[in-house]
Formats: sequence, structure tokens, C-alpha cells
Amino acid sequence: MSIQKIAQLAGVSVATVSRVLNNSDSVKAKNRERVLQAIKESNYQPNLLARQLRTARSYMILVMVSNIANPFCGEVVKGIEEEAEKNGYRILLCNSGSDLERSRSGLSLLSGKIVDGIITMDAFSKLPELSALIGSAPWVQCAEYADSGTVSCVGINDVDASQHVVSQLADGGRQRIALINHDLSYKYARLRERGYKSVLHLRCLDYQVVEYASDLSSSAGMEAMKKLLADNPPDAVFAVSDTLAAGALRAIEQAGLRVPQDIAVVGFDGTELSEMVSPPLSTIEQPSRDIGRKAVNLLLNKIDNPDAPTERVMMDWRYVARAST
Repeated sequence: MSIQKIAQLAGVSVATVSRVLNNSDSVKAKNRERVLQAIKESNYQPNLLARQLRTARSYMILVMVSNIANPFCGEVVKGIEEEAEKNGYRILLCNSGSDLERSRSGLSLLSGKIVDGIITMDAFSKLPELSALIGSAPWVQCAEYADSGTVSCVGINDVDASQHVVSQLADGGRQRIALINHDLSYKYARLRERGYKSVLHLRCLDYQVVEYASDLSSSAGMEAMKKLLADNPPDAVFAVSDTLAAGALRAIEQAGLRVPQDIAVVGFDGTELSEMVSPPLSTIEQPSRDIGRKAVNLLLNKIDNPDAPTERVMMDWRYVARAST
């Protein structure tokens, strides 16, 4: 389908169609609506190469995800893709695993102008190396909040969220609250552990046990929970992801114990998994898709305004109480 055919279907000139495609303000509302309707009915796709030559942009965004198998990351990417497409962009997805060499390979797309900007979900500890590779290109860090620096970012207050979880468990009479954490190279892991320990200190709770899972999988959560059950088991467990919490539920069940009567379990992220397990999982629900959408908005602002100041956006979270507590 050509632009000439679109003009014919809409009953307008080719120039009018071109102005609509370029978001010109000089098109009458009635004509714009006719052109958009013709485009919709014909499933017209603009010539991306022509647009790139005209605007010196690729209209592509590189999204580097630390672990695409993590359901939370998948939901954030959905939000990124939805907002990118809404603004005429497409995404290229790189599952970096927070590995610098894999990141380096993906970032080579920047130098060739194959992408206009980048959204990363890598470990916070990798940011200095990434910064050296990315240079002055438009960049937003997503879901790993940075308190300082020149990189715009979007996330939640992990300390407040984890403090709320542990306080809820303590208020419910739990005295031996354990934490299943992950890799401390991720800032969220350090912040959630900080929140956990701060409440134990304020409540004068002596039991403080942290088990570190090998990865963010159900099986890793199960192995971590087995270790917690081996000696002086807890009466509550806070896991830093829903996948880890799901594994903890399995280990508790296999040990012949009951949730929540013997051990309460709380996860983090608010993914669909939290509603699918038995019993349904109490969790901190992150606005995952909104985080992705906001990251795109921050990036597009940086693309359009290279000198725009750094922005740090804190999104809201909520505690969802279910049968596991």
C-alpha cells in the first residue's frame, strides 16, 4: 500500500497524507481523521527507511534486560513496547544477564545509529561500566533506582516497601522473620535487605536470617527455603521476588508444614504467579507496565531534548494481602 493509495482512499492530496504522517499541525481535523481511518483500514506501514533518512532517526529503542525469564522484567518490557509503539517506535530486546560482554555487543547498535536510545534493567553495580560504553547517548535506567548521577531512572522505594512487609508480619505476631534475597550487585536487593533489617532492629527482634538464592527462579527459592528449615526455622519468610516465594511455598509443603499457620510467606513484584500458586501469595505489587511506560517517556524526552535535566521518578507500590499470610 502506497502513500498515493492512502490519499486516494481518504479523498485528500498526497501532501496532506504526508503531513499527517509527520504529525504536522497544519492539517484540518476532518482531513486528519479521514487519513487515519484510511491508514487503519488498509493496514498501511510507512516506509521506515524514508523516514529515517528524513529525520536522521532510526525510531528504534534498545532494551537491555538483566533476566527476561523473570516475570517482572517481562511485564516491564510489555509496558515499554506499548508506549514505544504508541509513539512510533519499535524495540530491540537484549537479554544481557548483566554480563558486560553481552552488553557491549548490544550497545554496538548505538554507534551505528541503529537505535536512537537505550533503556537498561541491568544491575546497579554495572552502571559505571555501562556509562563508559554508552557515553552521551540517550539512556534511562529502569527498575534500578539511582540516587545520584546523570542517568534518568524510574523505580519504586524498595526500602519503604520491604519495611511495610516486615512490619505487617511483625504486627501479625511473627517473631522469627527470615529473608530470601538474591544478588547484592543489584541495588534493589540491597535496599530490600536494608528495609528488612531496619524493622527487625526497631522491633527488637533478635531472629535475623538471610538466605541468598542462586538466581531468581522457583527452584532457587525452594533450595533457599530448605536451608532455612534445616535449623531453627522461621515463622515467616519474606522473599524479594514472587518466583522465589513460590519456591519457598513448595519447600514448606514438602516439609509437611502449613502456610500460613506454621510459616507465613510474602513475595515481591505482584506478578500473575502470585495469584496462581497455592495458597495465593501476599506480595508487594509494583506498577511494572507503568514503570516501562514511564521509562519510554523519559527516554523520548532525552532524545528530543539532549540537554534536558536528569529525572528520577518514584512510582507507587501497594501491599496485596492474600492467604499466604
